[in-house]
Amino acid sequence: MQPLEAAKRFIADKFPNCQAAVMAGSVVRGEHTATSDLDIVVFDDKVESAYRESFIEYGWPIEVFVHNFTSYKDFFKADCERARPSLPRMVSEGIIIIDSGVVCAIKDEANDLLKTGPVMWDKDTLATRRYMLTDVLDDLIGSTNRAEELFIANTLAVKIHEFVLRTNGKWVGDSKWVVRALNQFDEDFARRFVQAFDVFYKTGAKDEVIELADEVLKLYGGRLFEGYSMGKGDRI
Repeated sequence: MQPLEAAKRFIADKFPNCQAAVMAGSVVRGEHTATSDLDIVVFDDKVESAYRESFIEYGWPIEVFVHNFTSYKDFFKADCERARPSLPRMVSEGIIIIDSGVVCAIKDEANDLLKTGPVMWDKDTLATRRYMLTDVLDDLIGSTNRAEELFIANTLAVKIHEFVLRTNGKWVGDSKWVVRALNQFDEDFARRFVQAFDVFYKTGAKDEVIELADEVLKLYGGRLFEGYSMGKGDRI
């Protein structure tokens, strides 16, 4: 069964009294793979609290995200605070399956949030993120244990992507969305980011990763260790 037809059948069978539903995810973007599922956001004023549930129906794995008209606002806010707008993005890109006249307003909310971007880091947060990125970079530089290096590099990749995007007022990603978020911001940087870590994982060579991290940090004062303090206050 085609994705949209499966989604419509699913909503008719499982949520016949909901006010609205949209289908989102990789299928909508034309990026689906053999293991992709159907992501469906349901709006139902009868549910007491938000929940998520998984099904296999009509030949598809289906992930459903069920909200009432208060809970989705809470999730929008939480997603924006962590700078990963999962639910706003699903609603924004979603294809309408059923609508009682509420979806357009919710889509407008999602679109406004996505356009605004996350709150910029303040001076103290920026210093802390520089320090944390420096700490992981130093761990990678100094490590001689290949097994440990694999996971240090993984942490470093996440922190570099986060630092670049947050300092530029952009949303961050998780898992496959790390590269997608970087591509949306700067395709050239995303290419060099992937290449640096690809070389490291294939050969163990760290130079490109180190250069990339230093390039990112340089715009904000470079590596930070000496003089960094957190929570000290005005102690006597």
